[in-house]
Amino acid sequence: MKNSSHGQSEPAPLMDMKEIGQWSFFRAIIAEFLATLLFLYVTIATVIGHKKQETSCDGVGLLGIAWAFGGMIFVLVYCTANISGGHINPAVTFGMLVARKVTLVRAVAYMIAQCLGAICGAGLVKAIMEHPYNMLGGGANSVAPGYSKGSALGAEIIGTFILVLTVFSATDEANTAEKPFISALLPLPIGFAVFMVHLATIPITGTSINPARSFGPAVIYNHHKVWSDHWIFWIGPFLGALAAALVHQFVFKKAHVPRSP
Repeated sequence: MKNSSHGQSEPAPLMDMKEIGQWSFFRAIIAEFLATLLFLYVTIATVIGHKKQETSCDGVGLLGIAWAFGGMIFVLVYCTANISGGHINPAVTFGMLVARKVTLVRAVAYMIAQCLGAICGAGLVKAIMEHPYNMLGGGANSVAPGYSKGSALGAEIIGTFILVLTVFSATDEANTAEKPFISALLPLPIGFAVFMVHLATIPITGTSINPARSFGPAVIYNHHKVWSDHWIFWIGPFLGALAAALVHQFVFKKAHVPRSP
């Protein structure tokens, strides 16, 4: 997940209209759209397939769902890291914007592409398995019975904090400069962070930690309960991403020490 198209050491400018005229900019947007589409298709199909099973021993189970989300992030970050940075998540993009790793223009374009990709991915699941999709909740996020909206919000903040802090740590320039092999392992800790957070929060919210992941199914499933809880899956991830960006910048970030010739 590269930091930006503007280099690793200098902060990205807030606005850079010149990049709109570059093919690399549009290539990155296409990558974010397709990656989010594929992410939603595989993960939501996994959720619906699990719920369609008649007994708890059938299908992949909650552990398999967590692996589907974490595994797809691993695969898609690997595929897109050198093209778009492999964000696949508006909260990650927002964190990168806060840390001046991307411009505002790129951040907004990424978020739009991610949300459109999520809608198309969820729509593709519905097109292929329409009846179970409609009957089994559409893979949409909402607060589970027995939990308050405050608890759900807290779970989304903490979960996204873990994910985005992992992203920043994995892409820390000082780490990759000292140990170049870390760059090759980049998708692994990010995918694993997604997997671990899902284990903790699937029972609470179904786990979002990604506003696009929640937005796509909400649009396609279009249920009142889903929309009434939907704000949690934007506010929570954005607050978690903001906290992670600040903690990394002021606490965890390593000072870059140039190598001696």
